[in-house]
Amino acid sequence: MTRPSLLKRSVVIAGHATSVSLEPEFWEALRDLAVADGLSVAALIRQIDQNLASSSDRRNLSSAIRIYILKRLQGRTK
Repeated sequence: MTRPSLLKRSVVIAGHATSVSLEPEFWEALRDLAVADGLSVAALIRQIDQNLASSSDRRNLSSAIRIYILKRLQGRTK
């Protein structure tokens, strides 16, 4: 049985619903990092979005989440 290549989930950011599409492996990693930080996945996504909004980086939220996960796993960010 094959897994879907992308899973789309909805999250509320600043009072607005938005959808995020990530591969299942990234959702799992995001969940693990959120648990390690004592946060919900939605709360961690909101933090990532706030950091994205305050930077000059113009990537989309799904890409920003993937980069965040990579940096966390590399020990380059908290």
